Formats: sequence, structure tokens, C-alpha cells
Amino acid sequence: MTTQRTSGQRKQALAAAAAVAALLTTAACGGGNDDGGGSKNGAAGFDAANNKVAQASLAKKGGTLKFGGAQDADSWDTTRGYYGFMWNFARYYSRQLVTGKAESGSAGAEITPDLAVSTAKVTNDGKTYTYKLREGVTWEDGKPITSKDVKYGIERVWAQDVLSGGPVYLKDILDPKGEYKGPYKDTSKDKLGLKAIDTPDDQTIVFHLPKANSDFEEVLGLVSASPVRQDKDTKSKYSLHPFSSGPYKFQSYSPGKDLTLVRNPEWKQSSDPIRKAYPDKITVKFFSDANQMDQRLLNGDLDLDINQTGMSPQGRTTALKQHKANLDNPVSGYIRYAVFPQSVKPFDNEHCRKAVIYGADHVSLQTARGGPIAGGDIGTNMLPPSVPGAEGQKYDPYKLASDNKNGNAAEAKKELAACGKPNGFSTTIAVRNNKPVEVATAQSLQASLKKIGINAQIDQYDGSQTTGIIGSPENVKKKRYGIIIMGWGPDFPTVQGFGLPLWDSKYILPSGNSNYALIKDKTIDGLFDQYVTTLDDAGKTKIATEINHKVMEGGYYLPFVFEKFINWRSDNLANVYTTDNYSGAYDFVNLGLKSKK
Repeated sequence: MTTQRTSGQRKQALAAAAAVAALLTTAACGGGNDDGGGSKNGAAGFDAANNKVAQASLAKKGGTLKFGGAQDADSWDTTRGYYGFMWNFARYYSRQLVTGKAESGSAGAEITPDLAVSTAKVTNDGKTYTYKLREGVTWEDGKPITSKDVKYGIERVWAQDVLSGGPVYLKDILDPKGEYKGPYKDTSKDKLGLKAIDTPDDQTIVFHLPKANSDFEEVLGLVSASPVRQDKDTKSKYSLHPFSSGPYKFQSYSPGKDLTLVRNPEWKQSSDPIRKAYPDKITVKFFSDANQMDQRLLNGDLDLDINQTGMSPQGRTTALKQHKANLDNPVSGYIRYAVFPQSVKPFDNEHCRKAVIYGADHVSLQTARGGPIAGGDIGTNMLPPSVPGAEGQKYDPYKLASDNKNGNAAEAKKELAACGKPNGFSTTIAVRNNKPVEVATAQSLQASLKKIGINAQIDQYDGSQTTGIIGSPENVKKKRYGIIIMGWGPDFPTVQGFGLPLWDSKYILPSGNSNYALIKDKTIDGLFDQYVTTLDDAGKTKIATEINHKVMEGGYYLPFVFEKFINWRSDNLANVYTTDNYSGAYDFVNLGLKSKK
């Protein structure tokens, strides 16, 4: 699950270091005088919604729920969206056969029926999945949602030439040989020619997997498995106005400016076991300046940040001092990291990659990200704590959290000599441009690498264009981006749901690529092939650990932190809780307001 945690204008970034220092001082003394309990202004209390539900009984029907964001979604098209907050928000206007439970903490990641009456009936040694649709499920114009709508929505994943950017698990699981060409090139009369899915009647849908995949139902819980009605498919323009199957529908959308959802009058509570649909209206305002947005949160003009990646240094310093009861400090499912594309010399040599890993000051990187409280523990490997098989800081092959936490120049010099660059080299760090914390991270890395003879210039690019800039291997090579600053959380909490798009060679794509390192390792590919057909949990956990070890041994990544963040909820927010389904973010789907504001 990609993320939108991006970096702001250069002058904001320069201010970030001072703000981080202030934050660390504040955090160390407990965040000012507030003991974290509920406050007079009606806030629930510090960490009151962290893996538990705050103010559930106070949620009222009505009012306008107001989001702000420092970045728009990569796409609001259910096929194309890959930002975590987009998947979270999309449950307002899209439904799936199954989805994550609307519950706090780890329970939120458990699969539960949505459009379907139950989870799958699984037969044929894990290769056949059968679902029945609920009665009364409808589109925003009142027409029934059928099994053919679900099939067509899934088929759109095959149209990568038109709809690139989203996850492609469904394509790889159901059609590993790539025989189906997608609905836009489908020669069958009804454009439903994907043989792996049968729709014997409008209420029944059957999936035929060529090989068992132990995570298939988790994949069907992603928004990329949402129904799309064929006569409403506007192809590449669908993001501008998706046709709703949920309790809310698009009223207006201006990309990069604002988005408004209103109630879908054809949605029936009786047909939907997940969604409570408390607010009458949901608005999102996008800001180019994250500090301006944080100030609007502090002022009470907005209820929460749609991006869900934590407040920026300036805002969170103020919030910890003056508004601690409005804050939660969850462990996110994200790893924040630098990655080294092997197409850009000298990072085709693992010793040059390892020189950067050893040369970096890991405490400085942690501080740039917000320190132990708002940044997280120093990252020592690439498997986040929510994924079975993760070992946390116990697995630290480069001793990043111990002996080498401030960098090890001697080891870095050895690696530079081994890769034929004893005097160092020059490279470019690519970083998104509209969140101060990310540019601060790049500047920290730049400073420590200079000490070992690696001269890195920083290129800030438009964060809203990520898929076409760093997601294009051709562009990365052309721009000579030797180091990319990025973050990733699980699409679903398994090594397949986290690591497959990052590390499997099948996932190297010409556009919307996430295997930025361009890893083509037969051992890693083979372990993933073994994982997906392993049905027992212990076996899956063991393979997950092995995959992580192989990735770290290759030196493809410099992990920064196992992320934590400081997140804001307004005084008027009710039924609010963090969920593992969206990597420690608040679950949007059943948020309510205490009063109709």
C-alpha cells in the first residue's frame, strides 16, 4: 500500500529540523501540562482512539464531516487507487464481496462479508471460491448490483495500458499467463470474457484459481475488487466521478482542490452490515502547504487529515504542547526507507548500495522523521511489525540500531573500495515535494553520505505524479535517481500483501511500478511462489522471515523507521478508532460527529 507522505517547499523543509528538535523536547517531558486525559474542550484524551473506540455512543446522524489533505489521491478510481487513504475513503462509495471489519486494532484486518452474504465457500483444494450476493444491493440509480458488475470491475485490472497504478494481484492470481486482454480489448459480446470467473446467475460469482493462493480472500477485500457497471465506465476519466455502490456518492470533485460526497438515497442500511453512514455530507479540502492544513486542524476548522500520515513537525509540536487530548500515537504498518534502483550506476553493485546503508546516520534519519515518538523505532529490516514473520529490531543484519546507529564510516569505506569507488561517487536522491518531513529525511541522508565521499543532490518532484515519475523505471534511469525516498505499508497483513509488489520480479512494471530496486532474484521469486501455495500459518510465517532476510542480504534498501505518527482528531469526532486494516490509521467508514456541525 503506497502512501502519500510527501515533503513541502524547500523553506518549510529547512524549518523542519528545528521543529523536530522542539518536538523531541516536548515529547520527552510528556507533552506539556496535559496528562492526556479528556479536556474541557471535549477531546477524548491522548491515545483514546489508539486500537480502541473513542466516543462511540456520541455519534449522531447528520452534519458534515470535514477532511483536509496535503495531497490528493493518486486516483479515486477503485481499479487505479493505491494510496492507503484512498482505499480507506473509497469504502464510502464502493463495496466489495468481502472487506475488513469495521473494528479497532487487529480485528479490523479480519475479513468479513460485504456485498456477499458470507465469506467464500472454498472447494477444489483451495482453487474454487463461490459467493452469493445479498438481496437489495443497488447502485446509486437504484439498479441492482449483479455478479456481472463485480466481474467487470475486476476485469478492469487487466486494462493496465489504460488504468495503470493500482494493485495487480487479481490479474496475477487469476490469469498468471496473461491470456486475457482486459474488457476494452475483449472480443466477447458482453465484454465478460475472463474465463477464471463464472457468473451462473446475477446473485452468484465463482472464481477458478489456476493455483491455490492462501491470501486470495484478502485480495478480494481490496477496493480493486469493487464492482463497476459497464455502462458507467468512463475508462481513464472514471476517477473524476466513480459510480457509487456505497452510502455516499460524488457530488463534486476538483482534482487537487476539493471533493464533496453526499448521501446516496438508493443505499439501504438493511443491505449493508458494515457501514453506519452517520454524516449527511463529507468534504475534503486539499492544501499545497501541510503546515497551513495543520493550522486548520488546530483551529477546529477540519475534523481530521485524510492522508493519515501524522502531523508535520510544526503542527505536532504545537499540538503536543496545547492539544494533547486530541492526539493518538499509533504504530503504523509502514516502513519508511530509501531504495536503490539497480538501473542507475553504481547501484547495480551491491557493495555501493551497502556503502550507503553503513554510511547513513540512522539516529539522524530517525530524528528527521520525528524521533522515537512521532517517527518510530530505527528500522533494521523491511518487514513491518503487523506482518507474520516480522522480527522487529531483533533482526538487524547491519546493526543499524546498535553499533552502527550513527553510521560506520570505516565499513562504508570498505564497501566503496569493494565496488570500485574508493573515493566515493555522485548521485541524486528523489523525494516527493509537499511534506516537510520527507525532505528533512533526504537532507539528513545527504549530510551523512557527504562524510564518506558520496555527493548526493536532492531532486524534489511533484508528489501527486509519483506513479509516472518514480513509478516509471525508464524515467528513473533517465533522471539518474540512484536513491528514492519512499514508504510502504501492507496491502493486507501478510508478506504477499506487503512485499510482493516490492520484491517479486513479476511486479516490475513500465508505469505504476513499485519494485523500485528492480529486484530480479530467483530465490526471492521462488519463495513467493512457495508462499502462495502454503496453506498452514506456521509455514507461511517461516517463508515470510526467509524472504525478508534475502531482501536485506541484497542491500536493496536502507530502512529508516518502523513508523509511528502523531494523528489529530477533532473535538467533535465520534466513533473514532485506529485499525490495522489501514496500517494504524483511523477507520473512516463509520466516523460520526457529536453534533450536527
